Amino acid sequence: MKPLKFMHAADLHLDSAFKGMHTVPGPIREVIRESTFTALGRLVRLAILENVDFVVFSGDIYDTADRSLRAQLRFRSALAELDKAGIPSFVIHGNHDPADGRAARLDWPSSVHVYAAGGTVETVPVFKEDRGTIAHVHGISYPTAAVLDNYALRFNGKDTSVYQIALLHTNVDGNPGFDNYAPCSRQDLLGRGIDYWALGHIHTREVLNERPLAVYPGNIQGRSIRECGERGCYIVRVDEHGCTQLAFHTLDAVRWEQAVFSIEGITTEQELHEGLHGLLDELRAGAGGRPVIVRLTLTGRGPLHLRLQSGSTLTDLVRELRDSEAIKYGAGSLSTGSDREQEQSGYSEDKYREGYGAGETSSVRRGNGQESHPPFVWVESIESHTGQDLDLDQLLAEESFMGDLLRLTEELAGDEKKLEAFAAEALHPLMSQPGAAKLFGGRAAEDELQEWLRAARELALDLLVAGGGRER
Repeated sequence: MKPLKFMHAADLHLDSAFKGMHTVPGPIREVIRESTFTALGRLVRLAILENVDFVVFSGDIYDTADRSLRAQLRFRSALAELDKAGIPSFVIHGNHDPADGRAARLDWPSSVHVYAAGGTVETVPVFKEDRGTIAHVHGISYPTAAVLDNYALRFNGKDTSVYQIALLHTNVDGNPGFDNYAPCSRQDLLGRGIDYWALGHIHTREVLNERPLAVYPGNIQGRSIRECGERGCYIVRVDEHGCTQLAFHTLDAVRWEQAVFSIEGITTEQELHEGLHGLLDELRAGAGGRPVIVRLTLTGRGPLHLRLQSGSTLTDLVRELRDSEAIKYGAGSLSTGSDREQEQSGYSEDKYREGYGAGETSSVRRGNGQESHPPFVWVESIESHTGQDLDLDQLLAEESFMGDLLRLTEELAGDEKKLEAFAAEALHPLMSQPGAAKLFGGRAAEDELQEWLRAARELALDLLVAGGGRER
């Protein structure tokens, strides 16, 4: 077997709409809207820097079947840059960009292979002058968005002397967070003569299987609060014995995060305000030079609880934190964590290999000599999961309304079936109304029920404390 090195990326979702951003200031919104393209640019530079033999893209290049011309032109330019560097690209399309979608008539570089939709799996050999045939890359694209056939069963790698790679956009073992398209099981991936399953569709990176390797790289750019943390691709190295090593590289241009802040020990709004500003600075420092969008959740018990529940306190807090960021990083000063600014701040290939200079937040200078700033941290929202400053253990031991309430909620929280039955009974008058079930999305997930139970408990405690209702 010949040694080789390739890049595995998936779920680029170029030109995503990023819904719900209409209230975000223009400069910040533009950074977010451009983030998928910025991540694509970083992908290209990483592939060239690492001198990979080829790049595989495992579906959902575009965000919708009616692919924007802008996204198609940007992707073509990226592959042309790879082609110029002698790096071929292998592309399949998935449920978001199936073959029956709108495709512009573009001239693609000769080193780009886009796999046909439906039918049989195509196999393309990868030839290098110095090593001969180093890999067989198999793939199949979606003809339409909703593919229900098990495509995994159509793959068959026959030549054990050549590394076998399969490009497949699929939901392995029915991950409930994603549509169950091209469904298959892990067992279906075994014994098919494939050394590396280059998977796409699931946006969270995961190594599903070791022998053979079955890998989801996740998407290259988070697109909502459900896609937090690092996003990127894998560089895959294979030695002459077929031993494979994976190295994950971050590519995301904007980092989505969820952060928790406890109000315990905090007695004033001033302390809360200062503490949240400190948390935003910590997020900024840990994002590797990227802007951050964060959802903050306030937790814990303390005297601020009732003030957070009343009036416009939370709304005002969100507005102030946003205004603070907008003032510091206004239209003329917004830093996007761009590669040019990172170069001016001492960016180098070594820092790229370490993850774009992770943790670097010192001020930099723009080309015109004006001072720039570390990237923004935009507060997407603040949720309050706080409670009054009560001793729950003491209340649980009491023979009182509060004790009964807490014992009931403890019992429901520890028994999923009881909680589901209780919620169904409590919500029946609402859910029986026309259109209500559709509005609430049908059956609630367990984590939703747990949160509803927590919120109901705290509301009941607030009312009982206010009414002096400890006695039965």
